[in-house]
Amino acid sequence: QVQLVESGGGLVQPGGSLRLSCKASGFTERHYAIGWFRQVPGKEREGVSCFGSADNTTHYKDPVKGRFIFSGDDAKKEWYLQMNSLLPEDTAQYYCAADQYPFCTLHTRTYNYWGQGTQVTVSS
Repeated sequence: QVQLVESGGGLVQPGGSLRLSCKASGFTERHYAIGWFRQVPGKEREGVSCFGSADNTTHYKDPVKGRFIFSGDDAKKEWYLQMNSLLPEDTAQYYCAADQYPFCTLHTRTYNYWGQGTQVTVSS
């Protein structure tokens, strides 16, 4: 059974940084995609960043380009989202997702496995 567990969320002031972690268990795919998504109440879940192992590509949604950095440790099956220069509009529940489709995509329907989410609040 595949499980994804996010951690690292919290309350941070505007301009601050957080690093989210996503730890997988039971996920043995050699090739895969990982996505980071976020959602605020009343709005659809939106993709933030993704990685595809087929071509080692990483993609970022425009609002976070230059501020967020995706990284990962394949051996540990753990992935990270370094979030810098945080803005109040980054406040959301953040989710990681995984799938055996090995190309980077920010479409929620692509991913079969989801974590429970971690809350990020950016406020002074």
